[in-house]
Amino acid sequence: MSTPETATGAFAIVPRTGRARAAWQSLRIVPLLEPRQTVSRAMRATVYLSALFLAGVLSVALLVWAGVPAGDLWRELSSVAFNSPRALASVLAQTAPLVVAGLATSIAFRVGFWNIGIEGQMILGAVLATAVAVYDIGPEPLRLPLMALAACLGGMAWIAGPGWLKARLSMSEVITTLLLNYVAFNLLLHLLYGPWQDPASRFPHSEQFAAAERLPRLGWQNLTWSVPLAAGLALALWWVMSKSRLGYLLDLLRHNRHMAHALGVPVAGISIAAVLGSGAVGGLAGFTIVAGIESRLTQDFFVGYLFSGILIAFLARNNPVGVVVAAFFLATLMMLGQSLQVFFGIPFALIRLIQAIFIISVAGSEFFLGYRMHWRRAA
Repeated sequence: MSTPETATGAFAIVPRTGRARAAWQSLRIVPLLEPRQTVSRAMRATVYLSALFLAGVLSVALLVWAGVPAGDLWRELSSVAFNSPRALASVLAQTAPLVVAGLATSIAFRVGFWNIGIEGQMILGAVLATAVAVYDIGPEPLRLPLMALAACLGGMAWIAGPGWLKARLSMSEVITTLLLNYVAFNLLLHLLYGPWQDPASRFPHSEQFAAAERLPRLGWQNLTWSVPLAAGLALALWWVMSKSRLGYLLDLLRHNRHMAHALGVPVAGISIAAVLGSGAVGGLAGFTIVAGIESRLTQDFFVGYLFSGILIAFLARNNPVGVVVAAFFLATLMMLGQSLQVFFGIPFALIRLIQAIFIISVAGSEFFLGYRMHWRRAA
């Protein structure tokens, strides 16, 4: 005779008699978690690839459930990115601003600053870059560098407030950076429905930039210098993070801030520099879009880059080279989503859900990198 009984956090049917109970206990296997001391590169790569594979399987299952034939998915993917030079160029054009947004997010994440205000920093960067163009500030040969500099300053100014509030008042940067996105958006609407509205079309966007205020074309398909700009920025940040003394100190802060402080590392100064750098790169992302893709300031150029930047930073584990790979993957996924929306009627919310699946899978994979699971008999 047996009765339901709760033992060691599990619901089990345990025999009443002592001998039977002892025999039952000897057969029970329970998990034991042990923290990992080191994780090899092969182990890390295996875990990440397994997480991506699981996310891919779940995503395919969702799309098939939504009505997309399984055989058409690969054909759509190949036609989106690899079927023609024009398709590949479209993906690369979408990749460039995603790389810059992902770099901005990863810089802040490296020092434990949760920058959820990328969209606001992009808006301020684009607004100040557009101001240089609208008011013809500086000579034409220097117009683009001035616009880029103004964009960086705008992003830095927009993140400086949340950084100061966290340092001085311990106020959550998640709340302050997120709320400032709405302030920046309303400032953008004020300008585009007011003094910067295109006088010719009367649509809520600025006048088209002059040729000297747009990133020049590369001469292949529709690509502009936004692609080399994003690649060069990723390469520069990779060198800083991997080869320089600053990168070593940033890693020390990320792993053990108290030890870094005890060793005399200027924790506050390095953290502030990283936060301001994140804002500057976020502002540059806005410049990359308005000067390299839109050729004007529009009211929705920034939409979706907050979520995308976080996703890219998670997938890349804050590594600049990984950011490039993750951004290309996400750009391909976005182009595929647009194609599926047009030809199969897939809702945009489902594409967002697929992106969330990839975030959850990669974030959950950290558990297997942090712990090793053993199985043992219950005592």
